[in-house]
Amino acid sequence: MRALVVVGLLAVVALVFVVVTVVRDTQGKAGAAGSCPEGWPLADVTLREQKDVKINVYNATDEVGRAGTVADDFRNRKFQVKKVGNAPKGVDDVAVLRYGPKGVGSAHLLRAYFLDNASTEYDPKRKDDTVDVLLGNGFQQLATTTEVNQSLGDLGAPVAPEGSCPMPVKK
Repeated sequence: MRALVVVGLLAVVALVFVVVTVVRDTQGKAGAAGSCPEGWPLADVTLREQKDVKINVYNATDEVGRAGTVADDFRNRKFQVKKVGNAPKGVDDVAVLRYGPKGVGSAHLLRAYFLDNASTEYDPKRKDDTVDVLLGNGFQQLATTTEVNQSLGDLGAPVAPEGSCPMPVKK
């Protein structure tokens, strides 16, 4: 009889311990915007599909018409190309991706099209979800679909840039 009382008492204590632990959990909102310091922008880290990505394509090379050709290539891949033009020359990288908090997921996808060889410039004050693509002297061509998929696997999930917090996921 004593054994049943001891086992019953242990079960009640364990149940109380579990309930208290779950109720007082402080990690429930870890990494979410609820723990974001005041004034930090919320970064949209949702990985977008090509059809949902808005881009501006700018030529920062000496080759005339390169932005138009690459913009057409992006259009053929279902991207929303908003502007095409020239940028100041002198970009030696493959490309530079400029974006704000709303364009984090889009820029992440675009990095895969440059096989993660594009440098990124995050502007926390930028309000739109468009990504500026500046083509540099190192650019040769966009990656194939297979290369993009492999690159996305290597890159992993989009991450909020330093000085921003990930936007809460809509359910």
